[in-house]
Amino acid sequence: QVQPVESGGGSVQSGGSLRLSCAVSQFTSGKYCMGWIRQAPGKKREGLASIDSNDRADYADSVKGRFTISLDNAKTTLVLHMNSLGPEDTAIYYCAARTNPEFCYSNEYDAFPNWGQGTQVTVSS
Repeated sequence: QVQPVESGGGSVQSGGSLRLSCAVSQFTSGKYCMGWIRQAPGKKREGLASIDSNDRADYADSVKGRFTISLDNAKTTLVLHMNSLGPEDTAIYYCAARTNPEFCYSNEYDAFPNWGQGTQVTVSS
């Protein structure tokens, strides 16, 4: 089964920015929902942002105004721009995808059958 593939991530100081990318071309031929989810050590998964084939985006309150989800014009790469990062943003970040969705909300991450391998984001104070 083909899975999304993340890239980007790394370490940054508090207040900095990072850009995560995810290869998703295999999921964008029809209707789709893409999302970014993170999991910090000892915490449950948190859905951060989602975007559907009508370019409607949805964000968790914890990242609204700081993170932006987008899909490139070729619909091959899902991107998460992260600004004003703080230590609380340290986590493993996953991209996820599904086709023919009935809904597409950032907190409905359990509905995604296709997940990337995850990429580490570390924010130091």
